[in-house]
Amino acid sequence: MSSFRFFLIAGAFLILATLALSIVAGTETRQRIASLDAERSLAHTRHGQIEFISWGSGPPVLVVHGAGGGFDQGRLLAQAIGGDGYRWIAISRFGYLGSALPDAASTAAQAEAFVDLLDALSMERVSVLAMSGGVPPTLKFAEMFPERVDRMMLLSSAPFTPFTPDVEDRPIPTWAYSALLGNDVVYWALTKVARDHLAEAFDARAELREGLSENEALFVSGLIDTFLPASRRLGGVNNEGAAVDPAAAYELEAIRAKVLIVHARDDKLNPFAVGVAMAARIPKNRLLAFDRGGHLLLGHHAELRTEFEILLAD
Repeated sequence: MSSFRFFLIAGAFLILATLALSIVAGTETRQRIASLDAERSLAHTRHGQIEFISWGSGPPVLVVHGAGGGFDQGRLLAQAIGGDGYRWIAISRFGYLGSALPDAASTAAQAEAFVDLLDALSMERVSVLAMSGGVPPTLKFAEMFPERVDRMMLLSSAPFTPFTPDVEDRPIPTWAYSALLGNDVVYWALTKVARDHLAEAFDARAELREGLSENEALFVSGLIDTFLPASRRLGGVNNEGAAVDPAAAYELEAIRAKVLIVHARDDKLNPFAVGVAMAARIPKNRLLAFDRGGHLLLGHHAELRTEFEILLAD
């Protein structure tokens, strides 16, 4: 066989394999989108539609997801940390899944959308469970509308003004997170052949995954899977910089809610200094610091469930 014929045949196989991969990935992505669309609800706000799901009964708790998330990631968080006995409302923030991305998608605008959602649901007051990129808009919500917020549990908080988005020693460069979410086929393929590398990118490092409980292992796996459809989260990821807009100001001293701040010192996505700064400025707070656990606070979920129950019962 001539080298030309060999490369021709190899090229044809490569094209067919790529086509087959695209078909399978596209099918699974469409199924995922259809499933999410079927269970979501929509509320209209002054900043466009906001997508959410709600379940359970008891004291109402708003769940605000982190970067790359959506209401599906919020649900994972509520199940891992919050448990039963509450009325959960998990939202998709601006630009995630089916929520609008307004021209002025500031954290203050997101806070206003939260209030409009509560009004649509006839809820006067809620507690909040927020993680990572969901913390800055939650802070604005509690600052701007203190009468609407009861208790808050803030996990692995993302930087906000006057912090900058620059974080040393991230598992992968900041720009690469947008690249991961830019193509559904690529992300789907990575979930099949490089799950450990994706876990590392989300700061679920190998040493932190050793000896995990079954529930925490399922949380990490679920977190990886819920980034699909990746392309429907890209707008939200690209808007995360709104939290560190130099024109924004956070008056944390105006927050009246009782706040539990949780952060691990070895968090490689968001600096521990963010949690420390919040604790120095929010009037009624407690900082729960862990030496080890990473961004996802691995090894501490059972303890955090207890802390959440105490916070809301106190």
